[in-house]
Amino acid sequence: MTKVVRYPIFLFLFFLTTASFSQKKSDGPIISGFGEVFMIENPDFKVDPTQEYKAVFDIMNSPESHDALNRSIETAARFLNMHAQAGVPKDKLRAAIVVHNAASKDIITNEAYQKRYGSDNPNSGLIQALLDADVQVIFCGQSSAARNFPKEELIEGVQLALSAMTVLIDLQNQGYRLIKF
Repeated sequence: MTKVVRYPIFLFLFFLTTASFSQKKSDGPIISGFGEVFMIENPDFKVDPTQEYKAVFDIMNSPESHDALNRSIETAARFLNMHAQAGVPKDKLRAAIVVHNAASKDIITNEAYQKRYGSDNPNSGLIQALLDADVQVIFCGQSSAARNFPKEELIEGVQLALSAMTVLIDLQNQGYRLIKF
């Protein structure tokens, strides 16, 4: 005689629900290789593709591992990709990242990173992709001096400022909205 195994209905509903809500993340169209996001179909709060979106990201934390990507920096790539995927033209998107504190190490060249930590900078490709997409990458001069990361060690294109505080005030005065995660 064959034994019939009966699974509770909640397991069936769980698998059905999981399958119907699973979505695939994708990157681009502005930053490839970084900043994967979900496409949200028919949101209740609509994105206005005629509006200019200006965001400044305050980046002060960094992973403890010297081999890990700084996901806070990647937030800028997600910002660009999700809005472009939602129909906002690239010329309506402005982004800047202001780097200071523990994140200082994430914007130095591979050569400088190798000397300090014995491996390539896992953020160098992301930083270059952001710079290539016209994202301003600005480094706090106070962190530069306090943490001994001189301008000569910065990835080409990273700007040095008087302080993170100064840049955050200036960019917000220019209409950028502060994003802090």
